Amino acid sequence: MDIPEGKDLRGANLQGGNLQGSDLQEANLQEANLQEANLRGANLYGANLQGAKLHLADLYGANLQGANLQGVDLYGANLQEADLQGADLYGADLQEANFEGANLQGAKLGGAKLEGAYFIEIHLQGANLQGVNFEKVNLQGADFQEANLQGANLREADLIEANFEEANLQGANFEEANLQGAEFYGADLQRANFEGANLQGAHLKMVNLEKANLQGANLEGAHHLSIDQLSKVKTLYDAKLDEEILIQLKEKYPVLFEKPEE
Repeated sequence: MDIPEGKDLRGANLQGGNLQGSDLQEANLQEANLQEANLRGANLYGANLQGAKLHLADLYGANLQGANLQGVDLYGANLQEADLQGADLYGADLQEANFEGANLQGAKLGGAKLEGAYFIEIHLQGANLQGVNFEKVNLQGADFQEANLQGANLREADLIEANFEEANLQGANFEEANLQGAEFYGADLQRANFEGANLQGAHLKMVNLEKANLQGANLEGAHHLSIDQLSKVKTLYDAKLDEEILIQLKEKYPVLFEKPEE
């Protein structure tokens, strides 16, 4: 379907329509009904989709760069390999959506519903994810390089081999998260909560761990972890560490291994 650039399709009913490869660049699709529509490879660059219904829509490989997706319903949608660079997804319903391999570099996800979303190997470099709720989300291999995750909730998230290089993770919650092999080079982890988290084999070079909660965390085999870094954490009570560094810490900073006050 060939749709002229800038077409005004506000409130249009395109449910189940075949729009594969369509040119919808800068189109106004505000409040449009695109549920279960085929938008594979469609060009939606800069389009206004605010409040649109894309429930179960197929957007595989679609171009959504700079698109306005505020409050959009993308429940169960397929966004594999889609380009969402700079897209505004504030308050969007992304539950059960598949973002595998999608590019969300510089995207805004504040207030978005992410329960059950599939974010394996997504690109979120430089994204503003402050306070975003990623609880129990599958983020294996996700790239958060230089992203802002200040105060984000990543409780019980699957973050195996995720990249947090130079990211702002101040006050982020990683409680019970799986961070095996994750890369944290140069990340700011001040006041971050890693209670019960699995950090086996994680890379922690040049990481700021000041006041971080490492109670019950598993740090066995973690790379580039220093006595100086760990001396500044909030607690190491019940944490698992390699024997060599554990012995030194207990000698120099025994208070870190005392049970924290309730």
